[in-house]
Amino acid sequence: MAKANLLVTHDPNHAGLAKEEIIAVLKQLKIEPEFLKSEIEGLFQIMLKEPKSVVTKLIAMCKKNPSMFRITFHWVPVDNWCKSTVEDMQKTIKGLVKDIKEKDKWKMDIAKRCYEKYHTTELIMKLTEIVDRPKVDLKNPDKIIRVDIIGKDAGISLLNKDEILNIPALKQ
Repeated sequence: MAKANLLVTHDPNHAGLAKEEIIAVLKQLKIEPEFLKSEIEGLFQIMLKEPKSVVTKLIAMCKKNPSMFRITFHWVPVDNWCKSTVEDMQKTIKGLVKDIKEKDKWKMDIAKRCYEKYHTTELIMKLTEIVDRPKVDLKNPDKIIRVDIIGKDAGISLLNKDEILNIPALKQ
């Protein structure tokens, strides 16, 4: 089964409108999204080419014209999928750490859906203990280790701060 390389959160009461919004916004970049089956209300799992550069362009579009984004909230690229066990997630994160330079400031972001095993704080403790980079910066990181847990699976990414679109924060 194909795995999404872009997760888009939206108002679960307006899935149809959210899908239209995604299609309309991506059409402006001449991109056709492939929507994969998502079991989670309020979350689209999408497949497209170069999700990180797409999100970077969407951030610029959102800054210029925030009203284009009314129903969607977060656009998050995904680098890798693994099982949502701590061991598998640690192994996957370990593979990404090499791309965080010693001088880079970093942070970890976790979003959980249909996952009750650990409290977020406990998970962050377990998953960051394998990251051997000294400079943690929760306010202004150079790199973000993003963990999106969806039930038994986890999408894990290493993102620059301009590769994740947080519409509510941009609209503030």
